[in-house]
Amino acid sequence: MTECVIANPTRRKFIITADPTQIDLPCQQQSGLKEATKYLKDVEGISFVQLDEYDFIRHPLVRKVVEAYVKNEKK
Repeated sequence: MTECVIANPTRRKFIITADPTQIDLPCQQQSGLKEATKYLKDVEGISFVQLDEYDFIRHPLVRKVVEAYVKNEKK
């Protein structure tokens, strides 16, 4: 993320998309996505939009798989 900001001298807007359900790092390795949301949540000029399962049209079976993983992560 730092490189992205440094490489933006013209102050253009960025839209960065990521899916927190797709993080496949080893347990001991911190996710850059989770770091960014933690460190930048209170920075003026930066916003986060979190979509949930109702914002996407998916095959019913895919929806069930995603819901199962999300439910398991909350434990």
